[in-house]
Amino acid sequence: MPLKTAVLLSNLGTPDSLDRAAVKRFLKQFLSDRRVVEMPRLPWWLILNGIILPIRSGKTLQAYQRIWTDEGSPLMAYSLRQQSALQQKLGSAVPVALAMRYGKPSFKTVVDKLIQSGLERLIVLPLYPQNSATTTATTFYHLAHTLAATRHLPSIHFIDSYYRHPAYIEALADSVQAHWKNFTQQNHLLMSFHGLPQVNVDRGDPYYDQCQKTANLLADQLGLEESHWSLCFQSRFGKQAWLKPYTSEVLRDLAVNGSKAVDIICPGFSADCLETLDEIEIEYHDLFIQQGGEQFNYIAALNDDDMHIEMMRTLLGPYLPANQD
Repeated sequence: MPLKTAVLLSNLGTPDSLDRAAVKRFLKQFLSDRRVVEMPRLPWWLILNGIILPIRSGKTLQAYQRIWTDEGSPLMAYSLRQQSALQQKLGSAVPVALAMRYGKPSFKTVVDKLIQSGLERLIVLPLYPQNSATTTATTFYHLAHTLAATRHLPSIHFIDSYYRHPAYIEALADSVQAHWKNFTQQNHLLMSFHGLPQVNVDRGDPYYDQCQKTANLLADQLGLEESHWSLCFQSRFGKQAWLKPYTSEVLRDLAVNGSKAVDIICPGFSADCLETLDEIEIEYHDLFIQQGGEQFNYIAALNDDDMHIEMMRTLLGPYLPANQD
């Protein structure tokens, strides 16, 4: 009889309601993570609580207000759809759970419930294609912290990345080609990844190299010439140097140098969220138009697209019971 196996999907998380207190609570939990902000604790505590949270919580609330839907936060809505779609593919024998690193549902709530149900094997799939200490490693930490208080530990299979997996690259390429089929293909495809402080990579974070690999594989899959695509990094915060080139500067340069139209995709985001729907589709759209651009097309994240869900099933396959893979 196979061990009782469950799948745990994980993403970053989101405020659970559209009010300043919820946004502030979420930001505080996120920005207090030692793997996200690698600064001495006392100075960072003073900066976070004295400056950042009082100012940024209001601005972040306004951003969420621009993208909030009838289903709530887009990230949560898409994550729940992914969970449901993957559950349908795997069948009832392998429960699919969802936990967020910050906010709800928490790792403790979800994992404790699974263990109480008789869990013996847990397959963890953090939905971050590229591995980083700020995302994948914090997921592992949250999981380990939860399991540290457990006497009957399940076996764990932790999928740390899938940045070059053929099924992932194929799903990305298919989403771009589907967009081109419905809209006119522009002369330039911009691949924008979430940024990291440069010092993180200098200390050994593999994220930058993995983003480069994803971008090159996607360009090859699409048959793009080198001059017809660019890689860049968004969402920088603070005054320190972050990974370059910055998305905002690449867009500005393209517009100033005569590019009137651009397609943009965010391959590092498994679900549309604040960084794609507000920062990219609103803020950077406006920047490009203001600099003289005329056409700015955002290509949606993979979300609950069937090829994306099938990719997840493929990644999980080697660890599933024999009758499920």
